[in-house]
Amino acid sequence: MNAFNDQAQSQDAAVELFDVIIIGAGLSGVGAAVRLQRDCPDHSVVVLERREAIGGTWDLFRYPGIRSDSDMHTLGYDFKPWIAEKSIADGDSIRDYVNQTADQYGVREHIRFQHNLVAANWCSEQSQWHLSVETGPNSLRQYRCSVLLMCSGYYSYDQAYEPDFPGKSDFQGQWIQPQFWPQALDFKDKRVVVIGSGATAMTLVPNMARTAAQVTMLQRSPTYVISSPSVDRFANWLRDKLPKQFAYDLTRWRNTLWQQWMYQLSRVAPGVLKGMLLGKVRKEIGQFVDVDKHFTPRYNPWDQRLCLVPDDDLFTAIKSGKAQVVTDHIERITATGIELQSGSSLEADIIVSATGLELVILGGAAFSVDGEEVDFAKEWSYKGMMCSNIPNMIQTFGYVNASWTLRADLIAGWVCRLLQHMTAHGYTSATPRCPAPLAQSMPKRLWIEGFPAGYMQRALPHFPKQGDREPWINPQNYRKDRKLFRDAPIEDGALIFESIAVQGDTQDASHGEGQVA
Repeated sequence: MNAFNDQAQSQDAAVELFDVIIIGAGLSGVGAAVRLQRDCPDHSVVVLERREAIGGTWDLFRYPGIRSDSDMHTLGYDFKPWIAEKSIADGDSIRDYVNQTADQYGVREHIRFQHNLVAANWCSEQSQWHLSVETGPNSLRQYRCSVLLMCSGYYSYDQAYEPDFPGKSDFQGQWIQPQFWPQALDFKDKRVVVIGSGATAMTLVPNMARTAAQVTMLQRSPTYVISSPSVDRFANWLRDKLPKQFAYDLTRWRNTLWQQWMYQLSRVAPGVLKGMLLGKVRKEIGQFVDVDKHFTPRYNPWDQRLCLVPDDDLFTAIKSGKAQVVTDHIERITATGIELQSGSSLEADIIVSATGLELVILGGAAFSVDGEEVDFAKEWSYKGMMCSNIPNMIQTFGYVNASWTLRADLIAGWVCRLLQHMTAHGYTSATPRCPAPLAQSMPKRLWIEGFPAGYMQRALPHFPKQGDREPWINPQNYRKDRKLFRDAPIEDGALIFESIAVQGDTQDASHGEGQVA
């Protein structure tokens, strides 16, 4: 018996019905809810959020200095201008922005908190998703919907990724994971080692260095960094001179072009971009560190995500002597710190394991179609947001090489187009179907290519595969996605529509505030 049927046995009799159920009240989920209310006002919508607050990532992560790793003119929504002075914003400001959006557009009243999706089964006979939702210990509720929009992010909220460090249990200091940062942690005048070289580590090091005795970023290999001012003076000038939305649109357009230009340069002339990035680092701290050893990666720029250093804060911390970078491998953890394979050691009162995220597919819920468990790895990706043979389910997954929300906005807009089309033609289901001859002959490619970051590589074998032609691709390219989502017809021959006569108590579930069966 599949996971859905196992858990459905303990459900209450009442089942709430909605046209669309959004999973997740983070940046993507709130944005999608706003669009659906605006563009599909006749459709009932509810947002199910597993936690007790709006904000997703920006509410969960509370480590010192947490901030955006791209500008807020592209990480923000296209319909709500970012008007704060800093475009590289701290976590509190981003969380406030998402909450303000939810309140301004009346989304909060449609959010059900402490609702965790654990299983979803598509019922072809009713043309509906049946959801099993955990609302507390040993408490499950049933929901049904026509369309399921997954905005649950891509990583586990329950655990972070951490390698098996030999001797970890011997360490007598404090061992911290950024995802579960203790708010009462006192690191003043402490020796801190941050393991990792990603965005989290590069944010923590300069912020902790302000009060800690010494902060060391311990990395196995270097990461590319790019420095940028946290305040976009041109964007702020435009906002003073022009209507806010128009100024925001111009800045968003400029920054999107800049992001795309940088990424394309990394593809066609990686050596040029590499020289630009390393030249900046050498100018800032070349006399303080060995740039070749500590800041020159073995891969080309954008083979992994570039790390943003706002206002040169990491460089400033290194020049002050309060922070240092060590490139080495861990031999073992000791009672007082870390022994390295080079034979040296690092003394530590606090070790922060900023070693990455643990990715999950679709929030970790179990999915089935007519009682048959779905193996996503056997399916094809449709435009990087739907899966072959899975009806009426859309996943929001942003960019690995640009701001997440750029793609989330496009997907939400496409969902509205889809719902409008289905309503106009009386369709009850839309299912991507890859014809057998094409499925047998088309090359099988990873769902995201050319991005060898460890957290992604660990998860990609479980994701749908992509092909070599539209719409069976996930280009991770804003310009191409705009054409796929905005310009390409909804009926493209690959998305198969059906219309069935829904019988019984489900027929009244189409509109309004949701119905109870």
